[in-house]
Amino acid sequence: MMDRTCPGKVEPILEILDGKWMLLLLFELFNGTRRFGELRRKLQPISPKTLTDRLRLLEEKGLVTRTLFPGVPLHVEYELTESGQGLQPIFAAMWAWTQQYGGQLRAEPEDEREQEDKVVL
Repeated sequence: MMDRTCPGKVEPILEILDGKWMLLLLFELFNGTRRFGELRRKLQPISPKTLTDRLRLLEEKGLVTRTLFPGVPLHVEYELTESGQGLQPIFAAMWAWTQQYGGQLRAEPEDEREQEDKVVL
């Protein structure tokens, strides 16, 4: 049985994961360190401003580190922190759930439409 205080305790991470592009951005970072340009290409059509905002939020929350490499051209790399890597089991659980039950999510609307079509007036 789940703790009754659970919703309030997980709300901060849900607010982060709920943001547009966050799941895809974290998924990319699970695969290793990425440069800004790499992330932008992988997450097309994300805008540079949106990507910057999302990365800053993840950095503020301690889930991502930003490393600036001086030189010409200047480049920045982003990497998940230990706590950011700790989100991987959540993604694995979502994947496992989708494999087991995800087909129902797609099948139900079609089934409902078929039943509606069969209704005789």
